Amino acid sequence: MVTYLAKLGELTLKGTNIKFFERQLFKNAQSYFEESDKVKIELRAGRMYFSGDDALAPKIEFCLEHLIGITGFAKCEVCEKNIGAIKRTVFALCEAAAKNGAKTFKCDTRRADKNFPLNSYETSKEAAAEVFDKKILAVDVHSPDVTIFIEVRENVFVYTSASKNASDSILKFSNSKKALRGLPVGVSGKGLVLLSGGIDSPVAAFRMMKRGMKIDCVYFHSYPYTSDDAQKKVEDLAAIVSKFGISVHLHIVSFTEAQMKIKQTSPENFSTLLLRMCMMRVANLVAERIGAQCIVTGESLGQVASQTIENMSVTESMAAFPLLRPLCAMDKEEITLEAQRIGTYETSILPYEDCCVLFSPKHPVLRASVDEAKKIFDAMQIDSILQKSYEERVVKNFRLGKEV
Repeated sequence: MVTYLAKLGELTLKGTNIKFFERQLFKNAQSYFEESDKVKIELRAGRMYFSGDDALAPKIEFCLEHLIGITGFAKCEVCEKNIGAIKRTVFALCEAAAKNGAKTFKCDTRRADKNFPLNSYETSKEAAAEVFDKKILAVDVHSPDVTIFIEVRENVFVYTSASKNASDSILKFSNSKKALRGLPVGVSGKGLVLLSGGIDSPVAAFRMMKRGMKIDCVYFHSYPYTSDDAQKKVEDLAAIVSKFGISVHLHIVSFTEAQMKIKQTSPENFSTLLLRMCMMRVANLVAERIGAQCIVTGESLGQVASQTIENMSVTESMAAFPLLRPLCAMDKEEITLEAQRIGTYETSILPYEDCCVLFSPKHPVLRASVDEAKKIFDAMQIDSILQKSYEERVVKNFRLGKEV
């Protein structure tokens, strides 16, 4: 039997509606397991507990690594609520830490159960005494190689955490990890993300999920100018994103006819901007259909020609819903680091370009006015083509990393 303890994050600061946030977090956690998985999940006093057979440990860890709304988790040793049992558990963990190269330690006790006869300091002192006396590890209260955490609650939960500067062997020995933080997905409404095959938009989706938003995605595909491999790349990104958001619907919209219309009837330097305007017009239709309350893009101010403040204003003028840009003040290096952290980067850099890249003009307009852009857009008379693209879209559903 294995037991994991997870620490709740930001939602513990909520007031009278905290139960709403806790219920959503609990529901999300349950979604990672099948009915046949005998995993017991409990939520009490700012902690979640996961317990099950040893064989379920990988599934539990997958859940905890992707569950938004917790700050950290640890695989715990559970012992009886008496100082003798605590001392034996701490001693065994310290012996194991020493075998993995640790030289110093400290105990850190949190006594949630105030009926326990020893206070936090006394519990730590007693738990550490035998380890110190037998010279298993030396005490270092400032920067120990390993910290033994003792949580006295309905039972006693004991786990280890290695310092940042510890050796690789000690880090591997440590059984506590940081988690994603944020608010549980589903507490902040629903948004539609414009998902391309690039680095930015999957990160934008992740950032909105961290603020509690349930997201679906729309992708614009221009076959044969963009290949089936380009579409598969976006589907793979949607699958990765669904590991954090539980489930994600991907709306695949054919945009070949729209792009040909833009190319044939409009000034070349406006082509990318007009394409963005067309995407926003279709995104409005999809958002209304799925009950989304906003549209989300991966735009970053000044990153490319279509993302100057003037051109972003043109794009936003076409939105019938609030337009959110969670990456707006991030640079490419920051976005790339985030993509690497969530596991989308290696897929995003595959050499299959989307329709925005393939049809980019050599000299795009940098500072278009809303009036001028809308005048060109209206002259194209493209609404019927966009309506057709919307109606013929294909919808795929991804759940916890797999298409279903």
